[in-house]
Amino acid sequence: MSIGIESLFTQALGLRTPWEVKEVDLNTEKRRIDFQVDCTAKHLACPACGAVDQPIHDRLLRSWRHLDFFQYEAWLHAPVPRVHCAGCKKTTQVPVPWAREGSGFTLLFEALALSLCQSLPTRQAADLLRVTDKRLWRQIEHYVGEARARDSMDKVRVIGIDETSLRRGHAYITVVHDLQAARLLFATPGRDHRTLEDFCRDLETHGGDRASIEHVCMDMSEAYRKGVTEQLPQASISYDRFHVVALANKAMDEVRREEMREEPATVELALGENSAKVRRSLMWAMRKNPLAWSLKQINAMHWLQHSTLKSARAWRLKQALRSIYATSVPANDPALAAKLLQDWISWARRSRLEPFKRLATTLKTHAAGIVRGMLDGRSNAYVEAMNGLLQQAKRAARGYRTATNFIAIAYLRMSKLKHLPQSPFIPAKPFGLDRLHHVCT
Repeated sequence: MSIGIESLFTQALGLRTPWEVKEVDLNTEKRRIDFQVDCTAKHLACPACGAVDQPIHDRLLRSWRHLDFFQYEAWLHAPVPRVHCAGCKKTTQVPVPWAREGSGFTLLFEALALSLCQSLPTRQAADLLRVTDKRLWRQIEHYVGEARARDSMDKVRVIGIDETSLRRGHAYITVVHDLQAARLLFATPGRDHRTLEDFCRDLETHGGDRASIEHVCMDMSEAYRKGVTEQLPQASISYDRFHVVALANKAMDEVRREEMREEPATVELALGENSAKVRRSLMWAMRKNPLAWSLKQINAMHWLQHSTLKSARAWRLKQALRSIYATSVPANDPALAAKLLQDWISWARRSRLEPFKRLATTLKTHAAGIVRGMLDGRSNAYVEAMNGLLQQAKRAARGYRTATNFIAIAYLRMSKLKHLPQSPFIPAKPFGLDRLHHVCT
């Protein structure tokens, strides 16, 4: 190749003096292009103490995978100088401007890998980049750790706490979100009260103040309530509509299943000749908003409401609890909301339906937080949505090997970290290696 090609690729790679491309080797059979990069300086500043004009002791050959050039896999090779400093007496390797120490990839390659992992399963991103997924996991953990170390939590005032599963039935992760900024703050294995202590330590590490947390929105987990009471005693607690109504749905399903299992003859008689078809429609209709019922579900619910089944009473109790929210929220009256909730609790206790009697006891214990959740307009809907996205990502990845991987992906996708390297293909952004090195460091 001509001399001009080396100069062209020196500029294309964003190299600056004293670094330049000395040789370009194109292998069309292996679909690979290798750039031999050299440092032309005879003296450099000491990386350890900063003393200028120190002699080069020796050079060690290093290689880095770079972004593909067209359809060719690209590699950079360079004899990296080591400086022997007369001041600090150390012999130190000079950092190269296109890669972080020990990476084996250029900064641009790592930036592309991170951008792919934000939307694709890591294994799929690794296949596209023709690397192992273990190497991508190391990149994710490094950059997420660096970005979180520089993250600020000094403005956090309202948080939402929930759990999500790493594997079905066990291995839970506690997640804490900033509900005002709509971002993930903290994730840790477990779901006991100690997870709140871990969160508070992490909050203070990032410039936050546990005494500044004004409000916590969560489910009715006793472990979380204990953790908040111990670590955030000044914060008010609310239980949002989603969790309260979900408990009522669970109680209703329990009544329906028990009745159809233990009293099949009564159910058959109440629902008539087409009881089998009606039962199938009932299962979904009882859980749905009446406005979303299909014609079959409307007919099934008509049969149910004209029956004397326990399932009919269970459904009416669940709907009555939903209607309390519809009445209390517009009125914004704490006394009215408390009275409506107490009336419902009394009804549930007299219902002779054991699941609802247990639910009534639970709601009475948490009544103040439930009323607060009715009136303050805060909910964990965002947290639930983010947990859904995490579970979707888990299914797409066919599970994560470790909790560390799961948490790293959660931070990468949901923490809105400001100090991650940007994709080299974002429009109107300079992506020279020297610029990217400045952003990353």
